[in-house]
Amino acid sequence: MANILISPGKYVQGANEMARLCDYAKVYGKKALILITESGYKRIGNIVDGSFASQDFEIVYDYFNGECSKNEIHRLTEILKKENCDLVIGIGGGKILDTAKAVAYYGHTPVLVCPTIASTDAPCSALSVIYTDEGVFEEYLFLPANPNMVLMDTDIISKSPVRLTVSGMGDALATYFEARAVQTKGAATCAGGKVTSAAMALAKLCFDTLMEEGVKAKLALEAGACTAAVEKVIEANTLLSGIGFESGGLAGAHAIHNGLTVLEDCHQMYHGEKVAFGTITQLVLENIPAEELQEIIDFCIELGLPVTLKELGIKEVTEEKLMAVATAACAENDTLHNMPFEVTPETVCAAIKAADAYGRYFLGED
Repeated sequence: MANILISPGKYVQGANEMARLCDYAKVYGKKALILITESGYKRIGNIVDGSFASQDFEIVYDYFNGECSKNEIHRLTEILKKENCDLVIGIGGGKILDTAKAVAYYGHTPVLVCPTIASTDAPCSALSVIYTDEGVFEEYLFLPANPNMVLMDTDIISKSPVRLTVSGMGDALATYFEARAVQTKGAATCAGGKVTSAAMALAKLCFDTLMEEGVKAKLALEAGACTAAVEKVIEANTLLSGIGFESGGLAGAHAIHNGLTVLEDCHQMYHGEKVAFGTITQLVLENIPAEELQEIIDFCIELGLPVTLKELGIKEVTEEKLMAVATAACAENDTLHNMPFEVTPETVCAAIKAADAYGRYFLGED
């Protein structure tokens, strides 16, 4: 099995870059289907419209229905064909971007993704996470290519709710630990080969950046400031974690996230918040040294990421619920089997219980 690294065709990050969207889009097509939410259009539609004003370029808007589901992808693919668009542009959060990538794949067009938040590592990947219409994880759709371009307007992103960027740090926190597990096992990554040294270096840089800049970035964002720390965290959440997870591989943390989606209690939690708890659970499964585990839990607490089942919204914890999460996480097609040792629903359930207990201990709860 070869070592493989994949990445988006172009990554652009800076303030006010959305105002140049048309300049970038013209490289790839002449008529774009723009996928955005209604609330997103109210916030930044004037910037997008201004970019295309007086330009020889057609745009068609369609509002996203809320889930990256097969039904939504099919609906938008039909619109793409009907309108004869030769480009898809996704503007918004992770599920919009994943949907845009899938629609472009089925419609055989290039795709530009423009995150308005830095809450996940989805933008750079050749992957769409497919959910049911009700929001339960269904499967991964592996795409033949990464997005043609990723455009990060840091002015827009820094004005988004701070919780979203913190959630992105929770998602990115898993990158190094999952890549390390995949490398140890010698398993295949999302890129279809073994982990490259470059991917591991990016994954480690992602982790180091979070530990150095994460709390500083959160405090700056709460003060309404886009500082160098914020810029570094946006890059870590998006580019470093994006390439790191895809070419480094997924393991326990994301599988446990997927397991948590079966509980309606957790549906109000963001992707990265569930991944953060999944990361702690993976580290418990690995039985890492106590001081290292404490460092990660303390980091999550300082950022406000969930470290207990209660913080995930599970008010009534039962054996039945935890086994349902653990069983779903151990699904044959999920990534928990990339861990370098045997995992079972029973061992995962025990790790979830222990992770919750450690979280409560470090929070000072009984």
